[in-house]
Amino acid sequence: MYRVFEALDELVAIVEEARGIPATRNCIVPRPETLDLLDDVRDALPTEIDDAQDVLDHRDKIVDDARGLAEDTIRSADEQAAGTVTDARAEADRILAEAKAHADRMVAEATAHADRMVDTATAEAERLVSDAKAEYETVTGRARAEAERTIEAGQASHDRSVADGQAEQRRLVEETEVVRAAHAESARVIDTAHADADRMRADCDHYVDTKLAEFEETLGAALRTVGRGRQQLRNGAGVPDYAAEFRR
Repeated sequence: MYRVFEALDELVAIVEEARGIPATRNCIVPRPETLDLLDDVRDALPTEIDDAQDVLDHRDKIVDDARGLAEDTIRSADEQAAGTVTDARAEADRILAEAKAHADRMVAEATAHADRMVDTATAEAERLVSDAKAEYETVTGRARAEAERTIEAGQASHDRSVADGQAEQRRLVEETEVVRAAHAESARVIDTAHADADRMRADCDHYVDTKLAEFEETLGAALRTVGRGRQQLRNGAGVPDYAAEFRR
């Protein structure tokens, strides 16, 4: 085909360069060169046409081969994709199983930790109750002893006052006003002793009540902390920091 185009280009050049005939649009071309070029074109055309026909004859086979190759490629890709999906599903199932096992383990550990915290809080509450009871008994004992001492002191003062009054009465038997004052003073001393004893008993009861209120607040805070921890565990928020709660 290249020789055909080359011969045609040479013919065009010969015609363009040919000497023209005056008063006409014709020209004089060299006959031998023109015939040689036309022979070259005639000789080259059948070969190129045969080659083109061969391409046309093999076109259907080439298309069929390409279609078969494409189908094989698609089928192989489908098989590979199915295998990949199966592997991915198996991997996802494995990861899910591992995640569930890890979650179960975390829940078990959190539950055990919460149980330990409840046991610790219960033991601490029992210790606080025991300490409060012991302190109550101690304070009550001291208050009772102090009240008894005050009463005894008052009684002794009363006895002394009575004795002094009797002595004074004997000395001033006619002075009834002094005797009445002595009785009044002894009664006042006894009333003061009883009032002091009642005041000390009231102070003791107030102190014990204050300690029990502080213990009740501490125990309530511990129970609220445990409740929040269990709520966080149920909500999946992780294991709470109970130590930080108690440090507040």
